[in-house]
Amino acid sequence: MSPSKSFSKTMEENIEAIKSAVYDTEDLKMRDLIFLNTSYKLIYMNSLVDKKGLEQNMIAPLLECKSETVPEAVIKNAEYSRTSDLEVVVNGLLEGSCVLLTEGEPTVLTMPVAGSADRAIQEPENEHTITGSHDGFIENIEKNILLIRRRVKNPSIRIKNYTLGTKTKTKVAILYLDELVEHGPLEVLFQRMDNIDVAELQSTGELEELIEDDSFSLFPQMMNTERPDRAASYLVEGKSIILVDGNPNVLISPITFFSFYQSPDDYNSRWLVGSFFRLIRIFSFLVALCLPAIYIAVVSFHSEVLPLWILYAIRVQIAYVPLPPLYEAIAMQLALELLKEAAIRLPSPIAQTVGIVGGLVIGSAVVEAGFVSNTMIVVIALTAIASFVAPVNKMGTGARLMAFPIMLAANTFGFVGIVLSLTVLLIHLCRLESFGKPYLEPVAPLRIRGLKDSLIKTKKRNDSLKQT
Repeated sequence: MSPSKSFSKTMEENIEAIKSAVYDTEDLKMRDLIFLNTSYKLIYMNSLVDKKGLEQNMIAPLLECKSETVPEAVIKNAEYSRTSDLEVVVNGLLEGSCVLLTEGEPTVLTMPVAGSADRAIQEPENEHTITGSHDGFIENIEKNILLIRRRVKNPSIRIKNYTLGTKTKTKVAILYLDELVEHGPLEVLFQRMDNIDVAELQSTGELEELIEDDSFSLFPQMMNTERPDRAASYLVEGKSIILVDGNPNVLISPITFFSFYQSPDDYNSRWLVGSFFRLIRIFSFLVALCLPAIYIAVVSFHSEVLPLWILYAIRVQIAYVPLPPLYEAIAMQLALELLKEAAIRLPSPIAQTVGIVGGLVIGSAVVEAGFVSNTMIVVIALTAIASFVAPVNKMGTGARLMAFPIMLAANTFGFVGIVLSLTVLLIHLCRLESFGKPYLEPVAPLRIRGLKDSLIKTKKRNDSLKQT
């Protein structure tokens, strides 16, 4: 279909052009209408429109009106437009619009009457909070924008729309506060969005991979969330919100490492409590990375760092285990990932059974059989718990995967291997950027004033309550 193809004044030619553009699909419906002694043809996709709305807002007003006027003055819909561009008309039909053709008229009237099959707004399953709001984004991009606007009633909210995917024509919207946004990262985002040329775009994950700085890094450079309160809070901080139609997840950019360990619950607690749990989450990242490697290094190279009674207990357990500590750790980590994936894919009642069977029965069986030591079970369990503490699942998954090369280095060089691995990791994080913004900001580069809400929660004060 040529983008510049226009309609003619002959209705039959226009109908054939539309039918050809949509490959004469069987859910393309047509209806003849007579309005003030003039013949009209109403065309729509039967599977996409709200038939009740079509009847009330378009068909009934045209049939009932007896005065001398034009169709635009009769229809009751809030939106309508005229166009002579065939591509605009076809895209409108595929989005749930109806088209009104007039004999002898080279332009057509389009009116959106899309049907709605959205699920109810409910709390996201993977981002529970104790004291925060309990609504979440859904698959409708317009309603997701509504959820953000309800929280941020600011006239400077700007929305920039894109249509991505030559085959899917997926709607994408970027929201930002014009008076607060960081314009440098925003311009980088716009440039990358303009350069996207793909046949299909189905999810925010696909879009994230197309526009992030380093798609090979295990650390996400964009925040992924289903919570409107979290998205609104970052919007007010000057970030950009990216919504993809058909997806309940939105992307937030630019973002820093420490943002992934912040939770909405932090801001609903007293600042000491919120800061305490935030520091625990950051500490859990180090535990998920290093605990198995530290155990391997101690058992294989540096047993002298342990007190004798602890060393004796560990040596007694591993004396009859046929596998070296490295193979024990890798096997148990892989078993943990298998159990997690099985629990995610199965229905909830069965998933709970799998968790019990995997955690208790299999864990006890492998210890009694002598394949794995009790200490290794404890180490892997603590590592798993530490990785699950991260409020954003992608960060916890990245920490678990990074633990494998650190374990290999620990098995080869002991504590020296762990230090070298962490040094390489730190260099990578310092070099990593999110749309031109340093990933470890405000720690690297160091900005003292920027630390106020990264490592600890900022204590907010009401100036009007201060004594004069």
